Amino acid sequence: MNFVISIPLTATPEQQARLAALQSAFAQVCNAVSPIVQQTRCWNRVALHHMVYKSLRAQFPALGSQMVCNAIYSVSRTSRLVFQSPGSPFNLTRLGTRPLPLLRFSDNCPVYFDRHTLSVKDRQLSMYTLDGRMRFELALQPAHEAMFHELKLQEIVLSRRVDGAFELRFSFVDAAASAGPDEGPELALTPNEPALPALLQPVAGAQAPLALPEYVMVEEAA
Repeated sequence: MNFVISIPLTATPEQQARLAALQSAFAQVCNAVSPIVQQTRCWNRVALHHMVYKSLRAQFPALGSQMVCNAIYSVSRTSRLVFQSPGSPFNLTRLGTRPLPLLRFSDNCPVYFDRHTLSVKDRQLSMYTLDGRMRFELALQPAHEAMFHELKLQEIVLSRRVDGAFELRFSFVDAAASAGPDEGPELALTPNEPALPALLQPVAGAQAPLALPEYVMVEEAA
């Protein structure tokens, strides 16, 4: 069973600017990976990592090695949503042999973290930014705090709300029910691609239309 909690960050203007700069840099890396997906028709996380990691580290030295890995994960994950979801207009079965469209990530795209780039201890949050670590105190409810001790942390995502505020989404999974390999950015590489989210699975013979993420623009090939 999966559990998700969203925690808003009470940030100063200076902290807001640092988070926005990280989000923009993360989007730049994602947009450097997207053309490779389009050209190779490959978005397997491991294969994509081997194809692009070294060149990305040379091109974006300020972002850091683990955040580059997380950006590769983001592109792989988004590509699966766009090209594999049954309800997507860009599903491979609909595209056939036509060229893949190009995915473009906006500056407000989600930023994925992992245990190397974000930690929570005694309600103190420490997270990576381009200018060093930034710390926040989290106002956790007792039930939410217990999740960090009792459940397996699967995914951490920073996003910006419509009002401009940032929030972190923590996804947990019951460790006892999770016998398979790690699915999120906790591991740099894993040979198995995670399943599509349940809400994107076909429903009783029908294929509900997929609402593409707002932070991704799909440019169809000419």
